[in-house]
Amino acid sequence: MGRIVLLDTHPLSKVTHPKIEPKVQQWLQSLQEDKIIIRVPEIADYELRRELLRQGKQKSIGRLNKLSQICLIPITPETMQKAAELWAWVRNQGKPTASDDSLDGDVILAAQAILQLKSFDEVTVVTTNLKHISRFESEGICVADWQQTLDNIV
Repeated sequence: MGRIVLLDTHPLSKVTHPKIEPKVQQWLQSLQEDKIIIRVPEIADYELRRELLRQGKQKSIGRLNKLSQICLIPITPETMQKAAELWAWVRNQGKPTASDDSLDGDVILAAQAILQLKSFDEVTVVTTNLKHISRFESEGICVADWQQTLDNIV
């Protein structure tokens, strides 16, 4: 079934930056060589897009549009139902990922990742937010630190 990498908001911003860093480009090439599929969770697209729009960064928006056209994992009713379950679960454990009145993009991202396990053997979320996203590793997903991922590129 294969392996998939989901980009959280910060890594997505680096991948879509008009002046992509060589290390980021090398990382993308290594994924391609290893036949690892890259996907953009719609929640990460939303979080990045709103900030790019606010700042008027048209080139980055264009790159995000191109990537999202081919790699987007849409938010579905199933995603939101799973996110609600995760939201309640982490709160019942006393480990919420956001305030009770927030939308909580972290649980939506985790739900999108967990649902990918239906189609892939290994699902990894690459993020700078290990503290929150790693709470969902028990659901079968992997979580990788963005900077460590780049540092491991030879």
